[in-house]
Amino acid sequence: MDNSGKVCELCATTGGEVLWQSSLCRVVRVADPHYPGFCRVILNAHVREMTDLDAGQRRQLMDVVFAVESVVRDLFKPDKINLASFGNMVPHVHWHVIPRWQDDRHFPEPIWGAVHRDAIPGIPEVANASLVAALTLALGTVGQ
Repeated sequence: MDNSGKVCELCATTGGEVLWQSSLCRVVRVADPHYPGFCRVILNAHVREMTDLDAGQRRQLMDVVFAVESVVRDLFKPDKINLASFGNMVPHVHWHVIPRWQDDRHFPEPIWGAVHRDAIPGIPEVANASLVAALTLALGTVGQ
């Protein structure tokens, strides 16, 4: 629950299909057919801002974010990766790791911007099992 008395979506749900987790955070795949490698790294504790974490927790969380970015780059071969941490709608520390292609629906705008085209040709399909295996290898015991 957040300070306003509202139930926090990321405390009440997993936020996507869990691919990897530790005591600190979890990595979930976002169900978005236009951005198949879209993942979130979600802090398990209800914390509003990165600076509310101690330095060690911040380092561990960013190690996970960077490992997810690396895995998504390797498996999906995007033209670019967008990393974002807003928290305006859900004030709970979480990072978006979004693969981008020059011919995706929103490029060059953020995925929350105006749609510029309907289809995304040639985006590789990667099964959750492949993501899980790659994340497990990349992350090992980070944040355990």
